[in-house]
Amino acid sequence: MAANVKVLVVLALLQLMSLHAVVHGGDNGGVSAVATGKHEPKPKQGGGGGGGDGGCHISGFLHGKAGKCNRAHGSDCCVAGRRYPQFRCSPPVSSARPTPATLTLNSFARGGDGGGRSSCDGRFHPDTAMVVALSSGWLRLDGARRCNRMIRVAAGNGRSALARVVDECDSVNGCDAEHNFEPPCPNDVVDGSPAVWKALGLDEGVGEFKVTWSDV
Repeated sequence: MAANVKVLVVLALLQLMSLHAVVHGGDNGGVSAVATGKHEPKPKQGGGGGGGDGGCHISGFLHGKAGKCNRAHGSDCCVAGRRYPQFRCSPPVSSARPTPATLTLNSFARGGDGGGRSSCDGRFHPDTAMVVALSSGWLRLDGARRCNRMIRVAAGNGRSALARVVDECDSVNGCDAEHNFEPPCPNDVVDGSPAVWKALGLDEGVGEFKVTWSDV
């Protein structure tokens, strides 16, 4: 009887040791290895751009200068002495598929937070007009010359809208009266009027929204 008890105890110990080996990885990298792998950062897809910017990198910095800034629509006003990134390019535009962008809100009306007159036609535009500004690279620096052209802006809610490009969301210059003492724009902005936001069914209070756009 005592011998049988000893055999049972030995077998139980062997089972425990086997279970311990499985939990801590074993030969095939078990539970612990899998758990560690789930929390490791995944490698970025593609090259050069480092996150889908198509190789468009910061070209310099603008030293901020504070001034009279209209804070409507959540305008980000310049702070004296702060350095703001500048871009002389935008992510590439493909005719095969819409281009991802960040939709921001802007008034192109006289006295609005858009600053001076629209650069494409030298005019102000009421908030009811379907108009947008594009980051410098998309407006002119990529050679497309999109001034006064129509583009289609699409939101993830299934809505889309046609709008006319009337201005530049300047990615190089800023922090002056012409730019409402706001910093240079990021390189992937479609700056839409309140009418564009309304047509897309978006809440202006959000301030920014991920969209796509394409030439018409």
